[in-house]
Amino acid sequence: MPEGCPIPPEVSFSTFILSLASSAFVHLGEIPDPETGKIARNEELARNSIDVLTMLDDKIRNGLTPEEGRLFRDVLYELRMKFVTRA
Repeated sequence: MPEGCPIPPEVSFSTFILSLASSAFVHLGEIPDPETGKIARNEELARNSIDVLTMLDDKIRNGLTPEEGRLFRDVLYELRMKFVTRA
């Protein structure tokens, strides 16, 4: 890794889900884009992030620990509610 570059967090299922959720929140205009610091809404990209999380949920529902499953369902619920209330 080049000198001065931050070390990314350890990859785990939880950090992966939170990363996808963060992208969705950025595209929903809920949090600033970390690269620009600006709030911008892009419903197509938000829907895509939510669709990816939904697909993952459908594919791995039975293979998660109870904590991972709860995190996943809570994140998806919050994102979906934000999406439909802002559409």
